[in-house]
Amino acid sequence: MSLEDPEDESRSQGALEGRSLEEELADLLGDRVLSRDDHENAPAFVIRPDEVQDVLFTLRDDAGYDHLSCVTAQEYEDRYESIYHLTKYADRTDEVSVVVPTAKENPVSQTAEPVYKTADWHEREAYDLVGIEYEGHPDLRRILLPETWQGHPLSLDYDQERPQIVTLREHANPLAEDHRSGESGGSQNAPPGELRTREVDDESDSDTMFLNIGPHHPATHGVLHLKTILDGEQVVDVEPDIGYLHRCEEQMAQQGTYRYQIIPYSDRWDYTANMPNEWAVARAIEDLADLDVPEYAQILRTMATELGRMLGHFLAVGTFALDVYGDFTAIFMYAMRDREKVQNILEDLTGQRMMFYYFRLGGVVWDLPEPREEWFEKVRDFLDDLPETLQEYHDLISQNEILQMRTVGTGILPPETAKQYGATGPVARGSGVDYDLRRDDPYGYYSELDWDVAVEDGCDNYSRLLVRLREVEESAKIIQQCLDLLEDWPEEERTIQSNVPRTIRPDDDTETYKAVEAAKGEMGVYVRSDGTDTPARFKIRAACYNNLHTLAPMANGEYVPDLVAALGSLDIVLGSVDR
Repeated sequence: MSLEDPEDESRSQGALEGRSLEEELADLLGDRVLSRDDHENAPAFVIRPDEVQDVLFTLRDDAGYDHLSCVTAQEYEDRYESIYHLTKYADRTDEVSVVVPTAKENPVSQTAEPVYKTADWHEREAYDLVGIEYEGHPDLRRILLPETWQGHPLSLDYDQERPQIVTLREHANPLAEDHRSGESGGSQNAPPGELRTREVDDESDSDTMFLNIGPHHPATHGVLHLKTILDGEQVVDVEPDIGYLHRCEEQMAQQGTYRYQIIPYSDRWDYTANMPNEWAVARAIEDLADLDVPEYAQILRTMATELGRMLGHFLAVGTFALDVYGDFTAIFMYAMRDREKVQNILEDLTGQRMMFYYFRLGGVVWDLPEPREEWFEKVRDFLDDLPETLQEYHDLISQNEILQMRTVGTGILPPETAKQYGATGPVARGSGVDYDLRRDDPYGYYSELDWDVAVEDGCDNYSRLLVRLREVEESAKIIQQCLDLLEDWPEEERTIQSNVPRTIRPDDDTETYKAVEAAKGEMGVYVRSDGTDTPARFKIRAACYNNLHTLAPMANGEYVPDLVAALGSLDIVLGSVDR
């Protein structure tokens, strides 16, 4: 009987006849479990590197773990290690970690790609930066660094001073002798830097064209290169080429102290809606160091983060209209106007307009600006005007016939495909996947407030637009309730920070993975301590990274303008994708 058997609901709730979920999973996996590890957020099972697919298929099909949230790779003094962080779209609090150690002299592990498509890009990143090879991976090559790069930057023996020479292959035909056969087969023998493409029928070979989109182009939303194969005017294959903006955020976090020096980096990841990033870091470290947050500070965090969510959605809606039908004068400027209003409010609250650094471990940096009454009035005036503002957006965007013709029925992402690729946020909710960490893995003050998760089941570019517009309405409801609470809160109980030690040193080899619901989706952070005041490993799970991965199944068979619309509907930020 599987853990999801409807005849025994208590299994899915983590207990059967007094037994824990961890014991149930151990029985399910049997002798494939070598040992158990201690993670703060979930039970962790250590398995052999040649049994990855067997174990993950069991956990997915028999226990319901259909969401591979993140893959963390790291090197120890005596081994390499891959961690598969699993959870469920239907129950986010039900988590399990699968730990796969490999030998130091031969870091080879079986790929998880046949089980979760999410593992495709995550394992490529692990190979690129750490040096673990994944046997059976359909396309194991670098993803953030050039193919000609020497060494793996996150390996312990990497020489930071080693010069790198990246060769340019002049006059190379990107289509010659380098085809991907079938849906998932790959070419491991192609020269570095050459494009992998799917084969097309012989009859259409004469109409096949390779098209570069980007990396420097407004429609790519940053330095993104789309390697696109066209059959006539239709997209046969598209491969996002990332890494142009790789800024070593994880490495910088590993050199910073827990107490003050890591959270400021997070504002640079998704810099269009960055307040949730601060919470992702704070939540992980607070879990690692067992720190409490006062109730009053939780309300401040919740309100500030929802204002930050609005920042991202206003920009996403404006740029999407610009991508689809070129409306700069009205829609884009309307969106920037409203984004500026939110920035003014957050500037009063945090002192900054973009890189806020409002969160501190155990709370926030300070209380509301004085005089409080004037600030409350300013925010309430903005919220009072918002319904009319959003109606303007619907009149000019969602009800626009040109936009509807371009977006309804294009960029289709079925719900099961979205789950396979680990999509979250408006991208998943636009495909009918009812998944939101604010509700499903409650943190802050969200569970005490009245609000709804915005979900659309159209699975297309239009649905993702509607989700973002509806989420602005829900954010306004949350902010309004926070204002009411803050306004009536007794002055003597306005505690903005708990008593946090000046220096934080979690116990050696303590590790956790925690995530929050950012504007783009699930923003997760894995941290492992080594007993010092800086992390031994810091891994960022960026929602944009997984969401961008869905572009190929969304765009294949569409026209180039539909590809541009699909990319715009994902609302990616390359600073978050590349990190």
